[in-house]
Amino acid sequence: MDSTLTRRQALVGMGSLGVALALGRPARAATRNLAVLHLASHAPSFIAYERGYFRDAGLDLELKFFEAAQPMAVAIASRDVDFGVTAISGGLISLAEKDAVKVIGGALREEPGTVGAIVLASDKAFRAGLTDPSALPGRSFGITTAGSSFHFMAHKIAQAKGFPLSEVNLRPLQKLGALVGALSTGQIDAWAIQPNVAKKMLAEGAAHQIGLISDYAPDYQVTAAFTSTHNAGAEREMTSAFVAAYSRAIADYNAAFVDNTVDEAQRDELARIVHKYVESESPFEAAKANLVAGAMRINEGLALNMGSCIEQLDWFKSEGMVGSGVTREQLFDESYVKLL
Repeated sequence: MDSTLTRRQALVGMGSLGVALALGRPARAATRNLAVLHLASHAPSFIAYERGYFRDAGLDLELKFFEAAQPMAVAIASRDVDFGVTAISGGLISLAEKDAVKVIGGALREEPGTVGAIVLASDKAFRAGLTDPSALPGRSFGITTAGSSFHFMAHKIAQAKGFPLSEVNLRPLQKLGALVGALSTGQIDAWAIQPNVAKKMLAEGAAHQIGLISDYAPDYQVTAAFTSTHNAGAEREMTSAFVAAYSRAIADYNAAFVDNTVDEAQRDELARIVHKYVESESPFEAAKANLVAGAMRINEGLALNMGSCIEQLDWFKSEGMVGSGVTREQLFDESYVKLL
């Protein structure tokens, strides 16, 4: 099956990008916003907000929820949102080429020895023989949009297993919830997602684990912190304050859930904060266990793995999903954090 997704298709997946840029950048709203997803990888966002780290840094930030990475990039470009932490997508890169957004740091990453994103097969596909990613040719793999992190993960699997990605039917379903539903009901054969979502599906018997993304992309910088080009250049004090506040929350998260260097009472306090936003429909103890079991490293101080980011940029170019002339300088402002 032909999975080739062109730049034109990737741009279609960006939704209101053209409208946002055509209308120009509106005047700043009084309240500033941080774009987030209902995922455990966004735990530092929730911790910084609930513990008052943003207020301590002089920022009046509210949380604004999204269902996928591409709309977050559009919201940053239009300055409806000031900051976001999500995957580097084709949409984000195209906006950077238009001088609308900048990546200013790195967040979630795959780390050897830590369970990261899990490759899942639907129960139907697993019973039909999809027990290893090498059996993906001829089957469907869920992504949110063309140019999303899920698209890149599918590429890394195909590259490692030695088959053309064009032999996999990539199914863009726009939203995380739609992907969960499609895999659970066998409408798609496979998907790869962060462990807090994957392990819940595994526990419910809705999917089967057939691999780990860390086996195929061990140094993958999964998510990055970004802001508008205006904020990065003209609002340096505010942007630096955001990096400092977010870094405090990252330290809390890693200590509690990755490095296990805090006591149970402190871990419970942080888990209850995250539970307000992630798996809030589940009993606290079950959600906490899933959070601990599925914790992935988030880079201290929002440090950025530039090697992984450049690999992603080069791949998007090679696939024709972004302009071939996009430069490192257009996409990144390297002055805010340490580079790995």
